[in-house]
Amino acid sequence: MPSFSGFPSGTHSVPVPSPLLGPLLEEITDVAELKCTLRFLWHLAQRRGQPPAVPASVLLNDEVLLASLGSGAAISQGLRATVERGTLLEGFTNSIPGASREPAYLLHTPENRRLAEAMVPAPQRDGPLPQAEPPGASRPNIFVLYEDNVGTLTPIVADELRDAETVYPWAWIKDAFREAVNNNKRSWRYISRILERWSAEGRGHGADGEPGRDTKALTATEYLERYGLPDGRRDRRE
Repeated sequence: MPSFSGFPSGTHSVPVPSPLLGPLLEEITDVAELKCTLRFLWHLAQRRGQPPAVPASVLLNDEVLLASLGSGAAISQGLRATVERGTLLEGFTNSIPGASREPAYLLHTPENRRLAEAMVPAPQRDGPLPQAEPPGASRPNIFVLYEDNVGTLTPIVADELRDAETVYPWAWIKDAFREAVNNNKRSWRYISRILERWSAEGRGHGADGEPGRDTKALTATEYLERYGLPDGRRDRRE
């Protein structure tokens, strides 16, 4: 076994979750799984911004993992073991703006679990949302709607999207995104303000073309009182 000469001065440390050095260290017996987990943490520490994920291609082409495990297939097996154990989560992300989505890995935490659920694969769309859905068509996930028309999802925005879905009718949410896209105001702040305005004033347009109260339209509160929430959910404001 070659000897190690020691860590040089100024060596940077990588954050490692304490369970990995305790109970998980006892349970993990597969060398590929352990090496993939540790190398994932190293890459995660080098990344900045959101989402806190490492694209699969980065790990599959990592020189350290290839040298120590021997092949991309061995790396794939190790990564699969981390997901099966529950150490890492798998989602999808755009590592390059404009590129198609690819698998990515996140540390398994409650916040990242919600984010991974939102990071689902979907075809990229350019331009405004379609004006109508075919009868019986399934609605897109609200997180996909956000990523396709606004940008990268963050845990805070994911929570706000989830809350909005329990308060506003789906048709309102879809139309609010469409209005934001058509006005080139692609931000959740702008979209949420549209929904709040519609809730207070109702849907419709006044003589000046600005949204105003339509006596034939329902406010969000009236909609909830008449139809309730989708899937039997209850209003969190009760």
